[in-house]
Amino acid sequence: MTREQVLERVRAHLADELAIEPDQIGEATRFREDLEADSLDLYTLVQELEDQYSIQISDEQAAKILTVGQAVDFVLATAEIADREPGP
Repeated sequence: MTREQVLERVRAHLADELAIEPDQIGEATRFREDLEADSLDLYTLVQELEDQYSIQISDEQAAKILTVGQAVDFVLATAEIADREPGP
């Protein structure tokens, strides 16, 4: 999975959820300030990312993710760690 692939999925989800055009969303876009996303919007994004990438995002981690780029970075870092962990 590439950074661009993750970014496109996040952008598509936010555009659909918030009824805006995907080209209005960049890596520096802030969820609350720029997109006016509320807690429910952010919760559904977290759920989407967890489902799409088989990762876990705690409430504390989610609270620190303020921009689209930070969300992409988190997914890439977490998915990479999961890929390196040995299976059962």
